[in-house]
Amino acid sequence: MENHKEESPVLTGREKLQSIASVQPPDEVLYELAELFKVFGDSTRVRILYSLFENELCVGDIAELLNMSQSSVSHQLRILKDAKLVKFRRDGKSFFYSLDDDHVYHIIKMGMEHVEE
Repeated sequence: MENHKEESPVLTGREKLQSIASVQPPDEVLYELAELFKVFGDSTRVRILYSLFENELCVGDIAELLNMSQSSVSHQLRILKDAKLVKFRRDGKSFFYSLDDDHVYHIIKMGMEHVEE
């Protein structure tokens, strides 16, 4: 396993704790991160995200692919959109969904690599 930490001087006791505290993000940011990971905690939402890896899809296509109702898919897509994990574009009466950006792709990809180790 790679260690992504830079070499730093050896600290002990209070110095170590102060060093850690100085780089700790604010509680609000950590809360937002925890909320983001909660969204990934639902296998249906992960299946939807994974289905959007290479192509944009409409709700009907996702529902057919995952053997779900369109209503259930729409509900999950709304959660994913609120979490800024998917985006959509309108084409006539249809809405086509895709991953919001490369960050989402990389999060899923890294997660898959981790579970497949």
